Amino acid sequence: MKINQLLSKFSKLVFVSGLLLSRTAFACVDAVVLVHGNTATPASWDNTYNKLISEGYSNSDIYRPNWGSKTCASCNNHSGSEEAPVRQAILDALANSCTGRIDVIGHSMGATLAAQQISKLAVASYVDTFVGIAGAFRGLWSCGVYPFNVWSSTCGSAGLSVQSPFLDSLYGEPLASKVYSIKSYIDQIVCSTGTCTVGGIHSSSIWNENATYNYALGHFGLQSDTAGKQYELIK
Repeated sequence: MKINQLLSKFSKLVFVSGLLLSRTAFACVDAVVLVHGNTATPASWDNTYNKLISEGYSNSDIYRPNWGSKTCASCNNHSGSEEAPVRQAILDALANSCTGRIDVIGHSMGATLAAQQISKLAVASYVDTFVGIAGAFRGLWSCGVYPFNVWSSTCGSAGLSVQSPFLDSLYGEPLASKVYSIKSYIDQIVCSTGTCTVGGIHSSSIWNENATYNYALGHFGLQSDTAGKQYELIK
């Protein structure tokens, strides 16, 4: 075979290989919305963000809304200004996802806030996976039982007191095709009174979930130290 023919075949092989690598590098994935917890910031998701980037996601695939007061934890609830950034992130992710579907991961109060917005927007059928990490889906005993709750926005009617109107209205709502929870029995927030359960069920467990995962981690470690599991659940 002449040298020119060899070079031509080699060039074609390089071109095809490069094209395949390019397609792999820019694979179409669900956009991901990461909703931080009470008084936290988008940076609290850095471990998850870096894991997603290392697995081929691009920055434009990942949405990290910044919501709520950073200095007054008891001022934040699930009504009003806290809702807007999360709602917009979900809408933006849906509008820009190349698959037409999204994955949503929420930590702590961000988990219940994300669930609320999915319900309000009626977009559960477009959410492939929902992961709630250290959420209080059944309420916090430290907030009391509504209406005999601790007097604060976070524990009020739009907050996380047990049997609050907010939690009662959210219970049972569809959230995604697949729903998972990540929780701990040594969670300093969810289990702060010495018990993690409400009605015999861990408060971080979500109705109709596909699976739940327990870790010997604290409230914030459940977010930062489970990036690998988070990716595994949405991939």
